[in-house]
Amino acid sequence: MPMRELLDCKLQGVRVVDIATHFEKTLGQIRLDAVSAGWLIFGDGFQQGLVRTVVKRLFDIVCALVLILLALPIMAVTGLLLLLEGGGPMLYLQERVGLNGRLFNVVKFRSMRTDAEQDGQPRWAAAQDDRVTKVGRVIRKLRIDELPQLFSVLNGDMSLVRPRPERAYFVDKLTQEIPYFAVRQSVKPGVTGWAQVRYHYGASVEDSAEKLQYDLYYVKNHSLFLDLIILFETVGVVLTAKGAQ
Repeated sequence: MPMRELLDCKLQGVRVVDIATHFEKTLGQIRLDAVSAGWLIFGDGFQQGLVRTVVKRLFDIVCALVLILLALPIMAVTGLLLLLEGGGPMLYLQERVGLNGRLFNVVKFRSMRTDAEQDGQPRWAAAQDDRVTKVGRVIRKLRIDELPQLFSVLNGDMSLVRPRPERAYFVDKLTQEIPYFAVRQSVKPGVTGWAQVRYHYGASVEDSAEKLQYDLYYVKNHSLFLDLIILFETVGVVLTAKGAQ
């Protein structure tokens, strides 16, 4: 680093920022190849105050209730179609990792066959995944399968906007392979998130690392205004079926 020259610039009124801050401000992500533990520890952000927590919780409850009322007809039709398709229950429970590593059950409309993981080995969903049913392919594309998670928002297991919850198998694997992955667990998981509206669906360690850069940005800079932006962009993602698998 040309420290003397940079100091001269600073003394002459030129704004000097480090590369991690540049990426954060311009790209809306915290780049893993530019960040350090010291930068995260001594920099601004990661505010988890009481006021923010209370406002966030009230926002989640009100929005979840409104969305549930609006989505009830859609959920009723989806449940009926899944029952008519046969071959298993219409709802699917899967254990995920939540706040501070606590395990909880995510509830979704079942979009895959009941024997999707009959060997017991967790697998990411892939493009043209043959485990997805006909109805499941439609509801996954439109994100309808995620609607039951609104009830998880009401009971406090999830938030409306936060990093998406992962399965314990993948969390253990990704925590070992990707630095700072565990930072995601310092907040409740969400139904939608900054990574979901900024990056396509991920099905690999590399994709998870890319998405983590957006999740770190959210955890560091989360605010009610950012939540509203994410919800607005989520509508666009749903309407265009962007990144669905």
